[in-house]
Amino acid sequence: MQKTVNQISEQLLLAVKMNEPYIELLEELKKLPIAQLKSQLNTDTNRKAFWINVYNAHFQIFRKDLGIEKSEIYKARQIKIAGEEFSLDDVEHGILRKYRYKFSLGYLPNPFFRKIIKDLSVNEIDFRIHFALNCGAASCPPIAFYSSEKLETQLEIATLSFLEGETDIKEAEKEIHVTQLFKWFLGDFGGKGGIRSILEQYLKIKTNGYRLVYKPYSWEEELDNYAEGAFG
Repeated sequence: MQKTVNQISEQLLLAVKMNEPYIELLEELKKLPIAQLKSQLNTDTNRKAFWINVYNAHFQIFRKDLGIEKSEIYKARQIKIAGEEFSLDDVEHGILRKYRYKFSLGYLPNPFFRKIIKDLSVNEIDFRIHFALNCGAASCPPIAFYSSEKLETQLEIATLSFLEGETDIKEAEKEIHVTQLFKWFLGDFGGKGGIRSILEQYLKIKTNGYRLVYKPYSWEEELDNYAEGAFG
């Protein structure tokens, strides 16, 4: 039975994690007919699962095996899929964030993304992808394996786990210290009101009367940061 594009993305990420050969899997992605890619990534669920795995696998490949510097790693168009070349920024901000401008806090679309990016992008931005993408830094969410069949549960677990680990309540100061991701992608989270709602929903806490404080982000490199159990 022919593998689906989602299965290829899962196999690629697993090979990268296990330090096993992955060149054949990269070739499979490269040679995919564009029609097959589009037809199989026909829902936001399929798109998110596929592109999260692709992003996380390629970041590790870029840094560990190709040695691409951090200053260039997001712009390098070396993700080759279905005859097209993508960068990490293309995947994150173009496809998974529905062609948002990278530095607009999530509020402005970027009209300069290529047509193929817009054709492949999600229909709706899901803020939980920010807790699934790994940028190789200590403050990044750990890497997990995402599948179309289990995506909803997996993203919920990833979100809860990350928020529990990155949120500190300072009762004396009446402050809630939260991840810097909330600030960088404010619009994706529905503004400050949305952040409060997310914290209340996932952490079962009250935020009224508390000030939100964004924690410093550690850019210390931490590769091979895989989630325990990978949210199987």
